[in-house]
Amino acid sequence: MHQQANGQKVLVTGADGFIGSHLVESLALAGASVRALVYYNSWNSIGWLSDCDPEILATIEIIQGDIRDTERIFQAVQGCHKVFHLSSLIAIPYSYEAPRSYVETNIIGGLNVLQACRNTDSVERLVHTSTSEVYGTAQTVPISETHPVVGQSPYSATKIGADQLAESYFRSFELPVVIARPFNTFGPRQTARAVIPTIASQLLSGCEELELGALTPTRDFCYVGDTVAGLIALSNCREAEGQVVNIGTGCEWSIEETAQLLMKITGREVPIKCDAERLRPEKSEVNRLLADNSKLKSLTPWTPTYAFEQGLSETVEWISKNLEYFNPNNYNI
Repeated sequence: MHQQANGQKVLVTGADGFIGSHLVESLALAGASVRALVYYNSWNSIGWLSDCDPEILATIEIIQGDIRDTERIFQAVQGCHKVFHLSSLIAIPYSYEAPRSYVETNIIGGLNVLQACRNTDSVERLVHTSTSEVYGTAQTVPISETHPVVGQSPYSATKIGADQLAESYFRSFELPVVIARPFNTFGPRQTARAVIPTIASQLLSGCEELELGALTPTRDFCYVGDTVAGLIALSNCREAEGQVVNIGTGCEWSIEETAQLLMKITGREVPIKCDAERLRPEKSEVNRLLADNSKLKSLTPWTPTYAFEQGLSETVEWISKNLEYFNPNNYNI
């Protein structure tokens, strides 16, 4: 964000989450005045923000709330120049169990943010965070922003709905929104609901065999530092208003290849066991995701800076110091 961040009031929803906490740090370091919306809870947890540098954290305005609360979200948006909306339910397996929760959080919550931004004169840009899961299994590769969207899980269906609402607010009300569509972000602070920390935490805990689901699907894994840089770049790009823009590396790795790299990094080579509980329903599995990032590169100076193995090494280092957050013997949905 650099000079453009100085003096700007910025709201990050989902600031207590994996990507949100890294975004808060980057914005604060760039000189923004950051308001961080975290999920209200009775034990006063601020999520992954507690992992941030205390000196940075001291500069952040933290407010508690619930993305489903219309009035609270309107309060959070007041006085902000830019809004980064990241608050979502994201675990795909849990969306099979509790789809209504995803509708209420991802669609109704997204609507609350859109409406609050529409009714707040100070907002110059809303960055609405989507996901590559909305594309479903790749029909053409690399996947450009014109690729059809396919709701292959209740999670992806709710993200499609929220994206369409965001687009409608641009077209109907000229809301200055950009729909950022990250591919598979990974890095420190990501929990075992995602595949890379699932693999790494099992290996670091001394497992005799690695329990995984499907091994053949490929993903475009983007290190969290690059995803955050992409979000910030889009917040500063007027030409991106009303557009969907992918954030990804343009490289793909299978789950099996990723597991082999993590075995190399951790120095532990173990057999891989397919755990049926970890498999998605056949028609719900997304077999291939590979980003076409040419649009983001044409609109902004952004380019990915982290090599995959470098990002994996940093992730492994963080997990090794924070194994208390993981329970490798259980499958986390």
